[in-house]
Amino acid sequence: MAEQRVLMVRSLVLAYGFDSSFEKIKSVPPDLFAELCIHVIQHLQRHIPGVDVAELCQRFQTSGLEISVGELGKVVHAVHYLFSTAAKHSLSAEELSSILVEAKTALPKQILQVLHRVWTEQGESLSLSEDARKVAAGGQLLDFQWKLGMAVSSDTCRSLNYPYVAVALKVADCSGQVTTQCFEMTIPQFQNFFKQFKEMAAVLETV
Repeated sequence: MAEQRVLMVRSLVLAYGFDSSFEKIKSVPPDLFAELCIHVIQHLQRHIPGVDVAELCQRFQTSGLEISVGELGKVVHAVHYLFSTAAKHSLSAEELSSILVEAKTALPKQILQVLHRVWTEQGESLSLSEDARKVAAGGQLLDFQWKLGMAVSSDTCRSLNYPYVAVALKVADCSGQVTTQCFEMTIPQFQNFFKQFKEMAAVLETV
């Protein structure tokens, strides 16, 4: 039975195409990679709402690692997939290491040791967690901020000095990555947006 689980997960890892992510993981120092792994585990345990990739990337860059937010996001996604799949199939640290070695990911020994250690220390409780077996299918809104502004210059708009609402949404996607989405709305658009939120709130009160 254990062999069947290992074969199943190995085929998923190979099919998922993590080559570029694994190549970038090789350049991450073991201590920073361990920090990233712990963040992912904490998200899967529902201890934190998500992994703030931008904040983590800034910390990595401060430590001297040349990596972009997009590249680090792929690494976080790969680790999230590995840990959530290992939890789903109740894999041991040895089985997880074996999969990565036999899938020819060519990860450095130090990185494999980090994965083995983190999974040994925290993976068992994750495997037993019901939440970990139900990987979130959608995102989660973490913060909503808005401010009123006035357009004073533009290359495309003929009429200026009009008010607008700038909105910043902080969200965690299904892989646990935290990003901030910013956009602007005209006053009529924001009023319609607010109206829809009131309608949603009214429906939720009836549930």
